[in-house]
Amino acid sequence: MKQEWKAPLRMGAVLFGLYLAVHYWGHLSALAALALSAALPLVLGAIIAYAVNILMSMYEGWYFPKSQNRTVAKSRRPVCLLLAYASLIGIVLLIVGMILPELIQSFTLLLQELTPILRKLNVLLNESLGPNQLAALSGLLAADGTVNWQELAAKVVNFLLTGLGGVMGSLVSLFSATVSAAFTTIVSVIFSIYLLIGKENLSRQCALVLKTYLKPSCYARLLYFLETLHSCFRRFVVGQCTEAVILGLLCMGGMMLFQFPYASMVGALIGFTALIPVAGAYIGAGVGAFMIFTVSPIKALLFLVFISVLQQLEGNLIYPKVVGSSIGLPGIWVLAAVTIGGGVLGIGGMLLAVPLAATLYQILRDDVSRRSQSSSASKLTPPV
Repeated sequence: MKQEWKAPLRMGAVLFGLYLAVHYWGHLSALAALALSAALPLVLGAIIAYAVNILMSMYEGWYFPKSQNRTVAKSRRPVCLLLAYASLIGIVLLIVGMILPELIQSFTLLLQELTPILRKLNVLLNESLGPNQLAALSGLLAADGTVNWQELAAKVVNFLLTGLGGVMGSLVSLFSATVSAAFTTIVSVIFSIYLLIGKENLSRQCALVLKTYLKPSCYARLLYFLETLHSCFRRFVVGQCTEAVILGLLCMGGMMLFQFPYASMVGALIGFTALIPVAGAYIGAGVGAFMIFTVSPIKALLFLVFISVLQQLEGNLIYPKVVGSSIGLPGIWVLAAVTIGGGVLGIGGMLLAVPLAATLYQILRDDVSRRSQSSSASKLTPPV
């Protein structure tokens, strides 16, 4: 009798849960957004730890792997962790050191070009209108030609109050955003260090909890899914970095061939922004075009044509081939995943779509292979 009531009771609970989720969707989404905002440093820390772990694991494989010395074994994790973070920080500082001086120089050249133009415009305005007409247009002269001091004082006070209020509000907002970003970054890095130092213990604890509360078959399936997901994400990160380096080198070589200015700096910038799939290079291309524009507007236009052609070749040929081969996903499905992921979730969707699609593709392929082998074996088995 009890077994007969279990299925309807479960169905009723599921339907009631769906009703509550639909009816209170606004409150639930607001609560989820609040929880995600509160846990943002921890989420970012987990993402940082996952990315750093790839480099740290590689260093651990190089750091005296066959040594039996206890001191070397104990120092392996902290030394490799420090090397991984130092490597990433060094790469970022190298790219910033290549980009920032050239960017400052481009702004300086632009200001030097704008200063004579503004002076000529000022002279032309004064010659065509004259001081009395300019003052009259501003409402500072009365009908008899005398200065309207009351109007002048009111405009000066209004300008100062408005300007200072806007500047102070902007400074407070900027300071608050900077402090919040710094706090989030510090907490994320600290949390990632804790995760990397104790990743084995954390893995054992999670496995123990899952084994306790899940059936063996469910635990095996979940473990297989997580291992496949981890493998695809790891190979995706490595393939994405390889593709970014290839694109940066191709951009640098093409700019040197066509004698565009800032070739090494723009190539490094585009290679760095190419970590964002497909659309990332366009972000670097905008900055690069601006910098080339300060030297030659014609070359800036030609550079945009060049980067558009290069990006089309990269997005349709190089990226699906390099990243797709690294994660075991055919190029057509890489392109489809990036297109759908970008349309649904933007840049974040582009980053997540390819490894998720590779995971589903591998799981589906393994399941089809297993079922086909099982079907073939049943056909070959003679009937009893």
